[in-house]
Amino acid sequence: MTTYNFKTDIPTLGKANVVSPLKTRIASGETPRRFISDNARVVVDVRLDRIEAILKKKKKLPSFDQAGPRENIYFDPSKLKCAIVTCGGLCPGLNDIIRSVVLELIHIYKVHTIYGIKHGLQGFIPEYEHDVLDLKPDSVAGIQNTGGSILASSRGTQDISMVVDCLERMNIGILFMVGGDGTLMASKKIAEEIEKRKLKISVIGIPKTIDNDIFLVSRSFGFDTAVDVATLAIKGAHNEAKAYPNGIGLIKLMGRHSGFLAATAALAQQDANFVLVPEIDINLDGKNGFLQCIEKRLEERQHAVIIVAEGAGQNFFTTKDNKYDPSGNIMLEDIGLFLKEKIKAWFKKKEIPISLKYIDPSYIIRSLPANANDSVFCGILGRHAVHAGMAGKTKLLISFWNNHYVHVPMDASAGKRKFMDSKESLWQSVLEATGQDIFPND
Repeated sequence: MTTYNFKTDIPTLGKANVVSPLKTRIASGETPRRFISDNARVVVDVRLDRIEAILKKKKKLPSFDQAGPRENIYFDPSKLKCAIVTCGGLCPGLNDIIRSVVLELIHIYKVHTIYGIKHGLQGFIPEYEHDVLDLKPDSVAGIQNTGGSILASSRGTQDISMVVDCLERMNIGILFMVGGDGTLMASKKIAEEIEKRKLKISVIGIPKTIDNDIFLVSRSFGFDTAVDVATLAIKGAHNEAKAYPNGIGLIKLMGRHSGFLAATAALAQQDANFVLVPEIDINLDGKNGFLQCIEKRLEERQHAVIIVAEGAGQNFFTTKDNKYDPSGNIMLEDIGLFLKEKIKAWFKKKEIPISLKYIDPSYIIRSLPANANDSVFCGILGRHAVHAGMAGKTKLLISFWNNHYVHVPMDASAGKRKFMDSKESLWQSVLEATGQDIFPND
């Protein structure tokens, strides 16, 4: 069970003395807008036993700053320049986020200058010579209907001091950074360098990961779309498996360290018989092993559907020296192809004919436009990011937590990861839906 031990205070650039345009434009007789007080908080842990234990010790309940528009803001919109950058891998919803931030800044706060930084953090470094986009409503019209990012992206670290040098040269007041865990780590370092130089630049993170594994974020954008597309792959694998004697459909889904996508997609479609995730160790061989369980399934039902998350079963590989990609992530071995060969070898040895179809929809999922649910979610995240930045808050990420949008300090989330708890309802539901064994060691 997760325990929470971190500070939840959000840094600010200074006192918010500017009356928000949202307040000044309220017409006579119009219902006042709902502004959020800085005293509005959302408790971190809503479990009653935890709350009672904390109160019994006469301690303050850990809580997050609630996101939303403030009556007074820090920046003068007419003088403000903003920048937005997308980093890391592609994800459904990136263009929705860009569009939401731009339209909120221009139409609601009347900010005139918004720069789109091309190709991730490379866009701040002079030697790459990437263009900067001047973002206007026309620039973002209809981009929610296309996948990828109009700002493009890149992987890999860049010199943080050079990034901040560029922010200074461009006279940026708010930097919106959209990305996953590596981007959040970079955002934290950028904010620290800004603080070290005593600059008045707000850094707002908008968390992005299809894996849905960012710590202190209940739901990340792109995940809902990924589940939708993954279910299509599962349907195809199921149809292929049923069409042939001893048919096996094997689908590899994203999930480097956490199996949320594999588990949720399995429950959405409920055609899978086996779901393999990074959080649960598996044993291939022996009477209780995974391969024996597949054989038993074929004997009983003549077909099987297997979902494997990309980070599952890495213990099967004996590589001593880890290799890293440009973003600093460990390069995983391909568990999908590994299982494909192991399954084929197992049944060949037993002289049992099978028909195995292997499906990997990962890059299709990453580059698609967001579905309706994700698009709405991205719009809200983008607006809350703008509200936070305009209020002079900094070094935070916008999170959906306990059914509320909140500000989470970068220090509390960056460098940490959310894992699926095998004892809680999501994984237990998978076990019930599939009927699979746990594949323990003999």
